[in-house]
Amino acid sequence: MRRYLVLNPNIFNLIAIIDLIGICDTITINETYLPELLMDKLPILNSNTVPNFKTITKQNFQGLRNVNEDVHLNITQLLIKYNYPVEQHEVITSDGYIVTMFRIPSKGPPVFLMHGLLCSSDDFLTAGPDSGLAYLLSDAGYDVWLGNDRSNKHSKRHITLSPHNKEFWDFSFDEIGRYDLSAMIDYVLQITGRNNLQYIGHSQGTTTVFILCSERPEYNEKISVMIALAPSAWISHIRSPSYILLSAYTSILKELSQALGLYEILPRNLLLDTIIKISCGTPATAKMFCNNILFFLYGYDYAQINVTNLPVIYAHYPSGAAIKQLLHYLQEIQSGKFCQYDYGPKINLNKYGTIQPPDYPVERITTKVALMYSDNDLIATRTDIETLVRKLPNIVKFYRVPFKKFNHMDFLFAKDVKKLLYNRIVDLLYEYSQIENYKSFI
Repeated sequence: MRRYLVLNPNIFNLIAIIDLIGICDTITINETYLPELLMDKLPILNSNTVPNFKTITKQNFQGLRNVNEDVHLNITQLLIKYNYPVEQHEVITSDGYIVTMFRIPSKGPPVFLMHGLLCSSDDFLTAGPDSGLAYLLSDAGYDVWLGNDRSNKHSKRHITLSPHNKEFWDFSFDEIGRYDLSAMIDYVLQITGRNNLQYIGHSQGTTTVFILCSERPEYNEKISVMIALAPSAWISHIRSPSYILLSAYTSILKELSQALGLYEILPRNLLLDTIIKISCGTPATAKMFCNNILFFLYGYDYAQINVTNLPVIYAHYPSGAAIKQLLHYLQEIQSGKFCQYDYGPKINLNKYGTIQPPDYPVERITTKVALMYSDNDLIATRTDIETLVRKLPNIVKFYRVPFKKFNHMDFLFAKDVKKLLYNRIVDLLYEYSQIENYKSFI
């Protein structure tokens, strides 16, 4: 009482510890293993925590020393570590989903970043403060808002539905565009008091904004410029062998997922975390296993790998998605169209009034659009992007990344992405910031 001014001594707040921790001990009291009690209280558990002293080798200690601590930090901890302010915001969509946004606040114009399929807001940060797009935009003076769709690890909530119910997962990227994006954009404009914002989307983050501005054209006035990285609308000329193969079995995959009660792809859970720690937990294993899988899916580019940062990337990616999102893309590969989800003739007729799902009217997109693509992108190919170019009425930039092997995921993680792409993005944003002297808000 005299020392602490309370009857019992204060309890240490172990949850506040965010540094990398290795636990090596075999102490037990009354058959209770003490390190387990400690690990239950710590927010960061890593694959290099050694539960039994007898298992420790020189390699264990060497691996522990070489691990980048960013592997164990969440998005807010990453921003705090690198001395950036951060806010977390929750937004309820008109159909009841609760989506999460992160903000790096500034007095400058708002810029909204939207991720792709299986991705999250984290992927604009995991390349680090020297290369991560969100960091660079904040350094340039922008008020950075990072969106998350209803399917990934940061959201997955609803005011009445549970993610354990199949009804929760009854959405494709169509609903993400119509409801998630519209709710988040309106929220950003409300909080900032601005009339419009600048938008940067990657992959599915371009699909969804094309849908929003096509189907709800009033949002064209709310986006001063739309920058589409690896723009994905028409995708029938996709070159990824895995997606081509899957598209041939779209109907079977749909029936199989329903029969097995599987409605989510690669959810971020204990099982996936364990697999990733084993196969991607060190630079060597990540380069050998995880990166080769991504290369097979999205295009090979060994030259742009930052090997030491690979465990950080895979600690945050993938972040989950709905099966229906994937099925919608597979349908588009088969149909050669950019259209709404195909439920079959009977349901289509009830839902759309037509036997075939309607095309998205992208000619209604009147806001300024910058399209940025690469030659080695197996998903967003130049042939398909040229179809988009012919239909969009207000393209202000059509930019090819000047690196032959630059692939679909290099737009986020490439070693030289700042020099090859991001510096040009910042210049483009300044051009359309609607201010006379863009440096005035830095």
